[in-house]
Amino acid sequence: MQQPLISILIPFKNTEIYLTDCLESILIQTYKNWELLIVDDGSTDSSFSLVELFSLKDDRIKLFKNTGNGIIDALRLAFENSTGDFITRMDSDDIMHPNKLAILANNLITYGTGHVAVGLVKYFSDEGIQEGYKTYEDWLNKLTQTGDNYSEIYKECVIPSPCWMIHRDDLVACGAFNSNIYPEDYDLTFRFYKHHFKCIPCHNVLHYWRDYSTRTSRTHIHYAQNHFTPIKIHYFLDIDYNKNKTLTIWGAGTKGKLTAKILIEKGIDFEWICNNPKKIGKDIYGKELKGFEVLKTIENPQTIITVANRTSQMKIRTYLNTLHLKPTENYVFFC
Repeated sequence: MQQPLISILIPFKNTEIYLTDCLESILIQTYKNWELLIVDDGSTDSSFSLVELFSLKDDRIKLFKNTGNGIIDALRLAFENSTGDFITRMDSDDIMHPNKLAILANNLITYGTGHVAVGLVKYFSDEGIQEGYKTYEDWLNKLTQTGDNYSEIYKECVIPSPCWMIHRDDLVACGAFNSNIYPEDYDLTFRFYKHHFKCIPCHNVLHYWRDYSTRTSRTHIHYAQNHFTPIKIHYFLDIDYNKNKTLTIWGAGTKGKLTAKILIEKGIDFEWICNNPKKIGKDIYGKELKGFEVLKTIENPQTIITVANRTSQMKIRTYLNTLHLKPTENYVFFC
């Protein structure tokens, strides 16, 4: 029986020094029925020529130049030229585990449509991995091992952009790469969530995520933290917001203020609470900040928590449990 064809989509720009490692990790995959749609997004180094040499040796590698600008346009071009039954992404500076395609594809075959195959990730770097990235790796992998990725979707992107695979028809059903919202990986994850595509649990490290100082996710404005709050609010209001509940913001730091500002601009009313005695009673954007104890007097609350400190988050979660409030239904953590 013929294995399903996997289409691998890769945008690249000026990653010449990493591309050979990336492409060789694809060539040695134990799963052989794949095609690579790889798009040059305006490289000024020798990346295009390097990939061209690989494409001349293996006709499964199909090289294009971006007719638009940026990662989303590059992904659209790659997808438009793909023919695979399964679709996956890859970053041009990363490395696949030899069994990555096989494990993801076998999981999709086993579970069927309506599912997203994901795998564990591991950061690596010549300069060493910073604590924040290691924390993110551990958090993400813990979710992936149980398939509970969406349970914390409002905190951070819960599906790594270069380590998922999905049925072609499912990707089309949720809009594929038609959206112009950045960060594009987080936007797509929210659309998977909205369409109720279940994440398949996985216990294997399938993707090696390279970190370095000039990596796009570190340097491009589209991936700055102030772009994450608007996308969280957009999808929270679209998917989980209950108009019959009293919307509440907990926290008045940078993210809390940005959240409040966006909700005010959208004309959505809310209560604003915090546990900082220096801020309680203050007026910000025409809203009075109240002590968090007010929450127990609010009938049917739905709270957005913007407090980043982990110790404080644990205390907040404990307090919410004493009020018998439930995740998503009554509260979501935005950080």
